[in-house]
Amino acid sequence: MATPPFRAEHIGSLLRPKSLLDKRAAYIRGEISFAELDTATSAAIEEAVRLQEKVGLQVVTDGEFRRDAYHSYFFRQLGEVSLDNPADQQAHGRGAQPQATIGSRLKWTKPIHVPDFQFLKARTKATPKITIPGPCALHFRGGNQAALASAYSDMDLFWEDMIAAYRAELNALAAAGCTYVQIDETAFAKFGDADVQTQLATRGDDWDKLIDFYIDITNRVLKDLPASLTIGMHLCRGNRGGKWHAEGSYETVADRLFNKLAIKTFFLEYDSPRAGTFTPLRLVPKDKHVILGLVSTKSDELEDKQALKSRIEEATKFVALDKLGISPQCGFASVESGNPILPATQEAKLRRVVDVAREVWG
Repeated sequence: MATPPFRAEHIGSLLRPKSLLDKRAAYIRGEISFAELDTATSAAIEEAVRLQEKVGLQVVTDGEFRRDAYHSYFFRQLGEVSLDNPADQQAHGRGAQPQATIGSRLKWTKPIHVPDFQFLKARTKATPKITIPGPCALHFRGGNQAALASAYSDMDLFWEDMIAAYRAELNALAAAGCTYVQIDETAFAKFGDADVQTQLATRGDDWDKLIDFYIDITNRVLKDLPASLTIGMHLCRGNRGGKWHAEGSYETVADRLFNKLAIKTFFLEYDSPRAGTFTPLRLVPKDKHVILGLVSTKSDELEDKQALKSRIEEATKFVALDKLGISPQCGFASVESGNPILPATQEAKLRRVVDVAREVWG
């Protein structure tokens, strides 16, 4: 397709080159200036753009190279916010959920990712995609307790601040000429996990009611945004160092998610049995798109091309082929340390996504 979403997509983050990680470490130790780090980061992003163009993608990101994690950077620009990653203590590949701390009211003071968009726009003829965390991610990882601990006495005010911040950022991106934004929402795909449901209940949240509430919040963010802006949503079950945070089918949330949420494109993780079957896709309206995340960023093994085609064919039992696309299931480096994948494999996987898309859709 000539406009987003594309048949071949990728979720956003890319493996940071070792040279860039070394520069970041040197900056943290106080051995180099921020200007030196910024110059190295810009050079690495230019290389990442060339990689994405070389494999044939119509969409490019900056690999999220200016962030230490996909979510932390954005929220830190809104106030005294941290999202700490506790030590992983759970077995069988499940990682511990990050925990949010909110020390001040949230306030958007200037464009956060407009400079990132402008940097990309000046360096590629492909479509730049900006990725941002979902507006409910902070609450999902801290609940009312995080907001009310010191920053807020009223949850309505917390949500008003959050919605205002997101609308300001999205409008600023649109005004700068950005046409494609991906919201990375970690909550919705996790509601089907019994462990997550228990964790939410322990802190006083009814997970079933929280689904409807988060949909309402997201719709308020999206209301009456410029028509030039295409917004997709990536649903993630956790992606850090090859570990995950949740498992379970989309069935629990599918009807409300696909039919009540004002999103036209969904990036869905479907790289392992943890995601369940394609059956919930029967509830996707005919005017919406689904990008199938069939290629794993958690494994260094390259997927078989015919197997990917077979999975796409299986998905067409529920969604028309012209409403589908293919991508990796998540980013390659949701945090800067990255997933256990070699750079050569990352390139091969991106190229495989493009090749499969060309062979399936022409």
